[in-house]
Amino acid sequence: MKILLTSIGTRGDIEPFVAIGEILNKEGHEVAYSFPEQFKSLITDKSNYHPLSEKAIELIESKDGRIVMGKASLFHKLRALFRLYIKSLQVNRILMQQQYEIVEYENPDLIIHNVKCIYPFLWGLKHAKQTILVSPVPYFIYYVSGHSHIGFNKNFGSLINSLTYKLSNFGLIKTINVSQKYLPQDQKFSKTEIKNTLFQKKLIYTISPSIFQRPDNWPENVQVLGYHERDKMNDWTPNLTILEFLSKYPKVLFLTFGSMVNSHSEENSELIYALLVRLEIPTIINTAAGGLIKIRKYATTEHLHFVEHIPYNWILSRVYAVIHHGGSGTTHLALKYACPTLIIPHIIDQFGWNKLVHKLGVGPKGISINKLSAKRLKPLICDLLQNKKYKRKVDDISFKMRNEHYEERLSRFIFNN
Repeated sequence: MKILLTSIGTRGDIEPFVAIGEILNKEGHEVAYSFPEQFKSLITDKSNYHPLSEKAIELIESKDGRIVMGKASLFHKLRALFRLYIKSLQVNRILMQQQYEIVEYENPDLIIHNVKCIYPFLWGLKHAKQTILVSPVPYFIYYVSGHSHIGFNKNFGSLINSLTYKLSNFGLIKTINVSQKYLPQDQKFSKTEIKNTLFQKKLIYTISPSIFQRPDNWPENVQVLGYHERDKMNDWTPNLTILEFLSKYPKVLFLTFGSMVNSHSEENSELIYALLVRLEIPTIINTAAGGLIKIRKYATTEHLHFVEHIPYNWILSRVYAVIHHGGSGTTHLALKYACPTLIIPHIIDQFGWNKLVHKLGVGPKGISINKLSAKRLKPLICDLLQNKKYKRKVDDISFKMRNEHYEERLSRFIFNN
């Protein structure tokens, strides 16, 4: 079968699709990918790759994007959001047209996509072909008792919680409907047709059932089918310096903000590093996309070691605990490798993971990047490293996750009608 996997977003939005593609490739299917240009390096096989415009990621990494994800007043954030919205209108038009052209070129039998890729919804309607939606985050489209939609991240009570899902789904249906005007041919499906298709199509949550269990009242076309880890050790070997650092200390902390950026990266980095040095906590710091930066005066500090990138499966299996931004992939890997976890959320779904990690008992409830201060952060770090309950609980979850093998179930769900 010829399958197109397409996703728009940050690295955390792309990784699940590459993992699914690798599974399908091994089964002999013809796989093609389409992601923003920045993620081409994630495709390590010879599958067809169709780059989407870089502009979506450039918006996230722009000055306004950093304001939205960093420390700023509500007024400045709203103003930045408005500017991003205006700029995104043209970007969405470009992406919609690119998706149309790529699908027309590939003519796949099946499209697997995320919610930010709008054209597959309409393609499935037009050609009466199957499309499958994939989400790496919970609390999305289908109601979960005790939780509002991931975009709201508060428990308002069952009535208001359920309304947040209806409101978000209404917005999604409207977006799909309006996006039809960007297509190069006359095509017009009604909101009712779009809504019916949305709730009939298969939805895969790429989440470990050890940390999020599927509600019994969900329809059969919606399944939680595990987190699928990719081997990221391709052509990477640790240098002697990091091996010596790890061997020197019995209890090392790992700090990363992954693909997150913010408008106060130097200020936030200074605050965190100063605290870690004062507490004499040996820490490996992954500067990655620039949410954390390497500050010269800390570069030679005994207890801090800086890296620009590092395979998470390698480092997380060698450290005691982790502080991170709360991305779905990083959260899963931290728990799979038995690391007590503290999340400093930056945007939307990360606040949901922060609450879930705390609810699972594998770490303290973290604080928003907007409210970061030494006074708030110090007791959380101390609790993370000293509370043995977190380690016992995460060891239990890690054991369960390491024994999850959902590849066959994932494949059966994709291909069984």
